[in-house]
Formats: sequence, C-alpha cells, structure tokens
Amino acid sequence: MDKTSGKENRRSFIKNTSAITGAILTGGLANSCMKSENNNNSDAPADFNIITNKKFNWRCVTTWPPNFPVLGEAVVKMAEELKIITNGQLNIKVYGGGELVPSLEVFDAVTQGAAQMGHGASYYWAGKMPSSVFFCTIPFGMNAQQINSWMLHGDGWKLWKELYAQVNLLPFPCGNTGVQMGGWFNKEINTIQDLQGLKMRIPGLGGKVISRAGTAAVTIAAGELYTNLERGVIDATEWIGPYHDYLMGFHKVAKYYYYPGWHEPGSCMELFINKSAFEELPKNIQLIVENTALKYNLWVLSEFEAKNNFYLQKILNESDAQLKKFPDEVLFTLKDYAGEVIDEITSKDAFAKKVFENFSKFKKEIVSWNDTSEQAIIPYL
Repeated sequence: MDKTSGKENRRSFIKNTSAITGAILTGGLANSCMKSENNNNSDAPADFNIITNKKFNWRCVTTWPPNFPVLGEAVVKMAEELKIITNGQLNIKVYGGGELVPSLEVFDAVTQGAAQMGHGASYYWAGKMPSSVFFCTIPFGMNAQQINSWMLHGDGWKLWKELYAQVNLLPFPCGNTGVQMGGWFNKEINTIQDLQGLKMRIPGLGGKVISRAGTAAVTIAAGELYTNLERGVIDATEWIGPYHDYLMGFHKVAKYYYYPGWHEPGSCMELFINKSAFEELPKNIQLIVENTALKYNLWVLSEFEAKNNFYLQKILNESDAQLKKFPDEVLFTLKDYAGEVIDEITSKDAFAKKVFENFSKFKKEIVSWNDTSEQAIIPYL
C-alpha cells in the first residue's frame, strides 16, 4: 500500500468516526432532553433528573415584616440569586409576614402546600413540635459557630430533617443572628430579685425562664413595642441586637441596655420547603437551593457582625442609655431556671429528649475546645 492510499484511508476513518460520534452525542442529548421535557425517564436511573427546561414558580412566605432589615432582605436576595443561577427555571415570589398569610401561619402554609417555601425561626413552632426549639436557640445554648458545627458536622441537621419529615417539610439552616442583646430595661438589674414584678416582652423559652424569676413575660407585636415601652405598659423588652434596636428607637425611651443575650446566644434561622415540591425539582436545582441557603446562612451572620458594633456606638453616642452587663448572680440563677424549663420539655416529649441529649453532648465537647482555642486568645486580640 502506497503512502497516498494510506493517508486517504486514515482521512476516511477519521471522517466516518467523527460523524458517528457526533450522531451518537447529538442523538443522545436530544433524546435525553426530549425525555426530560416529556417527564418520561422510565429507562433512566430513578434518581436521574437533571436535564429539563421546566420552569418552577414558587411562593415563599416569611415571618418577617416586608422589607425587614437583614433577615427579610436575605430572603429576597436569595430568591433573586436562585432565579439567576437556575437561568430562570426557579422563580420565587417572596411575601413578607401578613402579605399572603399571617407571620405565625407560614409553617402551616408550607406544610399544606399553599406556598412551597418559608423562612422564619423554628422556635416559633414549639407549640406544635416542642423539640423544634433546639434547632434555633435555647437559653445558655450554643453560639452561631457552634450551632453551625452541630448542624453540618454533628447530628443537628439530620435530626432536624427527621422531625420536619413528619409534616412533609425539609429544613435548611439559613441565617444566624449571633449572640443577641439581653434587652432594654427602665430599671437597673443588680440582683435576681430586681426582676420580680416586671413586665417584659420576651418570647419562647426565654420567657418561660424569666417567668420563674417573677417577671411577667408577654408577647407584643413589633409595631407596638416602642409605644408600650415609652408609656410604661411594659418595663423591658428584648429584640435582636444594636442594629435593629437602633432602628426601633429603643434608646430614646429606655435607660439601660443589658448584655449578654442569655436567652438567645446564637439564633439559627431556617428555610423550610415543602418536601413534595422540593422532590419535583431536578437534582441540580435541589443542590443549588441547598448551597444557596448555606451561603445566606453565613451572609446573615456576617451582616449582623458587621453592623452591630457600629450601631451600638451610635446608641451610646446619641442617647443617655447606659450599657450594662447582667451580674453573674443573675445569669447563673437564670441558667438554673433554664435547666428546669428544658427538663420539663424533655420529660414530656421523647423526641425532644433525644435531640437535647445529642445537643448537650456536642456542646460539651465543642465548648471544651473553645476554651482551649478562642477563649484563650481573646485577651490578647
């Protein structure tokens, strides 16, 4: 065989091979797309559902008022980002509390499928599921960094999913306030007896704990807090931290600003999704949703950290409010009361006991490391 003939044969082989390969790839891709568009993947693996052009139009309801700084903003940003990343396949309309359903009814709305997604704090549902409080925060619990570790590298998220599966929901960590402030008081707190007879706006387990000190814990709508504090309807209120407290104007009507936020040392916010709706999403979009939720879990905490000290200084510079630390005696007594409250919850609910035992074991180990690492270096920073 001469050289010319050999070259022609090689050219013919390469040409034919390229044509065959192209036909296989093109045909295979077209066939895959057609199957996805027709929702017919009978000959594909059960968990293969990636290529599809289907659009998903979702509603997200939140417990936060419309345009609520940081927390409400984060949900809107997340929805916008998901639309971009999915090239318009996942479109989410966000509703603030009261715009579609009342703030404290968003959990039921997503469970029942009236909305596909919700954002709030799991301790709001403690009346329905007592163990839900442990996935947000508990008095004298763990801080944001420790909660994230328990969620992502302990059993926290696994247990949370197990709980929410009972009501057809899938939870995701999606924001953390960090350590909150202890609250605004119009009376100085020097001993545990000074809490007796006060009326304070403080929800959740914090309210149950402080009630044991003789304080009347009440729940009041956010829009009424300033007026009630100004008029003496309540003697004290906790909210979140300096940034939000400044915007609420509490420094204008209260004398003392106490810390630390023993009742909420690190409040994990949640994104919760109707499980049936989530499972209809292609696998790639499911992963995008999970990763975006975790991004905003960090974004929210970082935003609070960035703004809180700035606004704390504004509070102190623009008002006569005094920054004060709760005395150790008060904190240790409240911690004892917290233990009593949690014992009551876990004695009545088997799953709550299971979660708290896991929570406590993880906390003990991570706090020991914290003493050796962060606490040891803080005096030298």
